[in-house]
Amino acid sequence: MEYRERVEKAVRHYWKVRIEQQQRQGKAKGKKDAGNRSAVTGGKHLAGFASLFKDLISEAGLPDSSIHTTSTTLPGYFRPTKSWDLVVVVDDRLLASIELKAQAGPSFGNNFNNRIEEALGNSTDLLTAYREGKFKPSPKPWIGWLMLLEEAPKSISPVRVEESHFEVFPEFRETSYAKRYELFCERLVRERLYDGACLILSNRQDGLKGKFSEPNPDFGFAPFAAGLIAHAVTYAKLRNY
Repeated sequence: MEYRERVEKAVRHYWKVRIEQQQRQGKAKGKKDAGNRSAVTGGKHLAGFASLFKDLISEAGLPDSSIHTTSTTLPGYFRPTKSWDLVVVVDDRLLASIELKAQAGPSFGNNFNNRIEEALGNSTDLLTAYREGKFKPSPKPWIGWLMLLEEAPKSISPVRVEESHFEVFPEFRETSYAKRYELFCERLVRERLYDGACLILSNRQDGLKGKFSEPNPDFGFAPFAAGLIAHAVTYAKLRNY
């Protein structure tokens, strides 16, 4: 299935909302939040992707009432609850949960580490809660993680790593944050922490036209969507929806 036009629409929405939020907060306060915090604190910038996934799951045969982009709080094991960006609950079963993230400059370094820690923690928390029977009688839910990264000089240029006491894995040396996210996606899936991971790059100017790239096709939108849709179709056919 061809997804490019639909992804382009979601990318345009992201940049349009992000820029509007920055401008709106700057006018209201007379000055903008430090860095790009004004765009982050506004929220809703990835709503285009949430809407796209909602449509895809609906097209796979599941009822619209089972697909949630609000009221997405799920119980955890290491903490009481966590709100996901999209949750599918059908027949009182947790079928899928998706986390949508974006990162734009200028502080790629600190935000990169935060995104990594969040993704690892969210999956570990949910999967442990599942293992402990919190979502019975649910089968194992399909878990996905998507990152939209700003394609900018600081995100695609090699970055030095600190090796104070021990050497890092060699694949991390002289790599950009974009490459590190690519490695992260690969390892999330390989370690079965997520069933699907997706990395999309887009720069600020061309992004307003919907343009984007996928540095590794294995972690592009098509395979991510295909895994999610297959999971939804299987359940829809099983339950005769």
